[in-house]
Amino acid sequence: MLNYAPSYFISGLLTLLIAFTFHEFAHAWTATKFGDDTPRLYGRLTLNPLSHLDLLGSLMLIVAGFGWAKPVPINPSKIRRYSPSALMLVALSGPISNFLLAAVAAIPLRFGLVRPSAALIQAFPTPYQFLVYFMFTNLGLMVFNLIPLPPLDGEEIVEFFLPASWQGKWQAIKPYGPYILLVLLFLGPTLGFNVIEMVISPLVQFLGNILLGGA
Repeated sequence: MLNYAPSYFISGLLTLLIAFTFHEFAHAWTATKFGDDTPRLYGRLTLNPLSHLDLLGSLMLIVAGFGWAKPVPINPSKIRRYSPSALMLVALSGPISNFLLAAVAAIPLRFGLVRPSAALIQAFPTPYQFLVYFMFTNLGLMVFNLIPLPPLDGEEIVEFFLPASWQGKWQAIKPYGPYILLVLLFLGPTLGFNVIEMVISPLVQFLGNILLGGA
């Protein structure tokens, strides 16, 4: 059931401003380091949230718990010149940024620097509530983006590790990736396969428990 408490929406808003911004900036920064100036030319090599946020994707994060930002434009031909793994590392940098944000949020939680308490202002989240939301949402964004389907980051990552004999089949599947993803997310639950509940949520919970030391 969705939570409509004001503190939930405030946590969601603050989280998307930070999580999406760092995720897309990580893509832009990594691509730039590999010699592609496309992100800079399009104004994406910045920590300004307004340069990265997508309206519908932002609303989806607050309402449904998953969402997206505007993809960072890159030039694969420029990036591939540096290393066969460069394009994969550009894709991986986004999920890694979300994991690092989650790990930073977990530190005060794990070591008891913040504890559950009553909110001083009822509509606002407590530090504990925000950090828990922030940590698990970033882990959710990381896992979600690692799904190996276009347009998610997992597409480039899995393509790098696929054996050469599978590349042709993969290239044939890629154009249908967004449609497969939509079916999984929106029709899957009615067909008995809820990718959020069956795959993403257990992984997020498992990673969260590790970051919190099994708490």
